[in-house]
Amino acid sequence: MRKKIYFSAILIIAIVLIGGLFYTLPFYVTKPGMAKELHPIIKVEDGYKEKGNFMLTTVRMGRATIYSYLEAKIKKYEELYPVEQVLDKTETDEEYNAKQLYLMAQSKLNAIDVAYRKAGLPVNYKYKGIYVVDVVPGMPADGKLQAGDRIFKVDGHQFPSSEKFIAYVGEKNKGAQVTLTFMRDKKTKTAKLYVQPLKKQPNRVGIGIYLVDDKEVKVNPPVEVKTDEIGGPSAGLMFSLEIYNQLTKEDLTKGYQIAGTGTIDVDGTVGPIGGIEQKIVAADKAGAEIFFAPNEKGAKDSNYRAAVKTAKDIKTKMKIVPVDTFDDAVTYLEKLPKK
Repeated sequence: MRKKIYFSAILIIAIVLIGGLFYTLPFYVTKPGMAKELHPIIKVEDGYKEKGNFMLTTVRMGRATIYSYLEAKIKKYEELYPVEQVLDKTETDEEYNAKQLYLMAQSKLNAIDVAYRKAGLPVNYKYKGIYVVDVVPGMPADGKLQAGDRIFKVDGHQFPSSEKFIAYVGEKNKGAQVTLTFMRDKKTKTAKLYVQPLKKQPNRVGIGIYLVDDKEVKVNPPVEVKTDEIGGPSAGLMFSLEIYNQLTKEDLTKGYQIAGTGTIDVDGTVGPIGGIEQKIVAADKAGAEIFFAPNEKGAKDSNYRAAVKTAKDIKTKMKIVPVDTFDDAVTYLEKLPKK
């Protein structure tokens, strides 16, 4: 009898322990990710070599289990976020991940544009359609479209830009039907929707989607950027620096290990990102000597200020450099003495 009780107790404890590994809580946990060298990821045809490295930095994020929740409560530089702070009300994990991948795709396009124009080389685009980034709950697209769908025809028409797409749909009368042709999971699908007034702009009609352009950049020499499953727009600045460095004879790395973060707009503006503290920790662990952080024009709560505070806290020797634009980063590197 005692043996039965003993084995039953062990079994229950084992089930509880194993369950703690897989049972998810209504939270996301984030922690320092990695600092990844960019030269294996980005290849400009016949591009120049570099002695040092540019690195992108990442944050690891996933649904919290019982164990990861408790760990995040104890460990510094691990953060917990309620699900509703990460996902929209009707958004799934898959839709969120799709959105992050397409934000990454836009980031790559902007980085290529900025780098090639800085190098004095022309940039052209081939418009292919639009990507659905998000769907507005309660609007016609809700339940018919999802993040990651690529729309390439409306009523059988193809358009030369997303502006033309928006204008065509916006000219319809309330209740008018439009037929969308789109790709999902490499399969062509169609959806018939009736346009409605937009919630935030009731004097205009639409189908209720947030979108980004699906376009292919045309540059010479060609460039390839392989990001696999890395999502989000925060590597934009570092992408542009790596591409530009491969396009120009002078090696901007000068033998240093250079990490950083920040979105990049087509005009070269560097924007703020989330998880800057965790990225500082990741870059320090990877041996980075310099870290570019979005300055946000000197705002008191800027990424740069948070990065400096974290750098002091972890006692890193890494130099934290504030940047507002791509040119700020290039100017700093041009003045940097060779290692």
